[in-house]
Amino acid sequence: MKRKRLGSGSTKYRPVSVVDIGSNSVRLVVYDGLRRAPTPVFNEKLLCGLGRGVATTRQLHPQGMERALAALRRFKALSRQIGAREVYAVATAAAREAENGPQFVDMAEEALGAHIDVLSGKEEARLAAMGVMAGVTGADGLIGDLGGGSLELIDVSEGRIRDGITFPLGPLRLIDMSGGSTAKARDIIDKYLDSSPLLTKLKGRTLYAVGGTWRNIARIHMGQTRYPLHVLHNYTIGREQARSVADLVSHLSSSSLKDIKTVSKSRIDTLPFGALVLERLLAKSKVKQMVVSIYGVREGLLYSKLPKRKRDTDALLSSCWDFCCRYARSPEHELELCDWTDKLFAHKSFEETEPERRLRQAACLLADIGWRAHPDYRAQRSLGMISQAAFVDIDHAGRVFLALTIYYRYEGEEEGMTTSLARLVDDKTLERARLLSEVFRLAYILTAAMPGVLPKIGIEVEGTRNLMLRVPRKFADLMGERVEKRLDALAGQMGRTAKVEIY
Repeated sequence: MKRKRLGSGSTKYRPVSVVDIGSNSVRLVVYDGLRRAPTPVFNEKLLCGLGRGVATTRQLHPQGMERALAALRRFKALSRQIGAREVYAVATAAAREAENGPQFVDMAEEALGAHIDVLSGKEEARLAAMGVMAGVTGADGLIGDLGGGSLELIDVSEGRIRDGITFPLGPLRLIDMSGGSTAKARDIIDKYLDSSPLLTKLKGRTLYAVGGTWRNIARIHMGQTRYPLHVLHNYTIGREQARSVADLVSHLSSSSLKDIKTVSKSRIDTLPFGALVLERLLAKSKVKQMVVSIYGVREGLLYSKLPKRKRDTDALLSSCWDFCCRYARSPEHELELCDWTDKLFAHKSFEETEPERRLRQAACLLADIGWRAHPDYRAQRSLGMISQAAFVDIDHAGRVFLALTIYYRYEGEEEGMTTSLARLVDDKTLERARLLSEVFRLAYILTAAMPGVLPKIGIEVEGTRNLMLRVPRKFADLMGERVEKRLDALAGQMGRTAKVEIY
C-alpha cells in the first residue's frame, strides 16, 4: 500500500467549525480538519425550538430566537478558543419559511461572526445525500433526513443523487399542524407521502435514516435486542422490525419515554411524531431495511468542499491511517505489513474478495495501536479502541472483524466481550480474523515493529502443503525458537507445514 493513497501521515489538525441552525436544534460541531473522514473534536447542541409554531404563526418562536442567538455567541467564542479558522454555517426549514427568518439570520450572523447560508429544501437534501454517500460507499436506496421542520427524501444509486423531494413533516411542524394529535398527524403524513411517485421506486432497497429523532429510535431497538455493539453508524434493522419499534414509540406517552434511558429527554415531546413519520415511510416505500447514518448535512457540507481527488479516497483507510500515525510505533512498518500480506494473500488458495482485501489492509494499519498499554491489557484496549472508534464506511461485521483480528494478535483466548461481538459475524470471518492475527504475530516477532525488514523477507504458499519463509542470510540471526513457534502456528492455521530457507 502506497502512502499517497492514504494521506501525508501528519497527526496535526486544523480544526473547522460547522454550525447547523435547524427547526428544533442549534448545533456546533468542530471537526479535526477539512478531510475525507473528519472526526469531531467538540460537539454541542441546544434544543431551542426555533420552528415551534411556524406552521400556524409564520413566525420563529421568540424564546427560541433568544436562546439560539445566545448559543451562537457561545459557538463563536468556542470556535475561536479551539482555533477553528473556518466557520461554515447553515440554516434550514424554520429560517427559510418564517416571515421573520431574514431578520433572525441577520442577527444570527452578527452573533456568530460568520456568514450563514439559508438552504433551500433542494440544497438541504443534496447536502444530506452527500453526507450519507461520504459515510456509506455504494449507498443505494432512499436517504431520509428528518429535521424538526421538514423531511428530505433523496433517491441515490451508483454514487449519484437522483430524485429528491422535501415534505413539511418534521416533528415540530407535525405537532403544529395536527394540534398535537398523532391520529391527525398520521393522516397528514399519508397525504404527503401518497403524493410522491418517488416511493414506488424503492421496493427492496435501503432506507438510510439521518437525524437525531431516528437515531433515538435505533437506540431503543438496540436496547430491546441487547445488541452488543453500541455504534449507530451503519446499524441495520430489517423493515418489519423497524416498523414495529417505530409503531411502538409513536404510541408511547411522555411518562413512558422518560423511563427509557437511551432516549434523550429533550426529544420526549417530538419523538412519537418522528417515529410515526418513520413507520408510515417504511410502510409505503416497501424498503428492505433501515440503515442508520451518523453523517448528514454537516458532513455533506464538508465533503462538498473537498477536491475530487480527496473525495475519491477511501474513508475507512484514511481513518485507519490517522490511527496508525497517532498510535503505532512505526507507520512505515504498517505500510510494509500491507504489502507483505498482499503477497501472501495473492495465492489462489485464499480467494480473497476486494472487500476482504480492503479490511485486511485496514487491519494492518491498526495492528500496533495497542502497544503502549500494559501487556496484560493490550488485547482489551485494542478491542475497545477499534470496536468503538468513530469509523465510517464500514458495516458492523467489518468493524468486528478488525477488532477481533487485533485482539487475537495479543490474546488467544476469548472473553465475554469478544464472545458477544463474535455473534455479529459468521464462522468464515472469525476464521479469517484468527488467520490474519497469526500473520501479524509472526511479522512482529520478526521485525520488533521496525521498518526495513519485512520487504526483505519472503513468505508464500508453496503448492498444497508448505508455507515457506525465505530469510536473507544477513537476517538469519533474527530466527530463533519464538519465530519458529509463530511460523508453525501460522502454518497450522493454514493446514500446511512450515519451511524456512536461509539464502
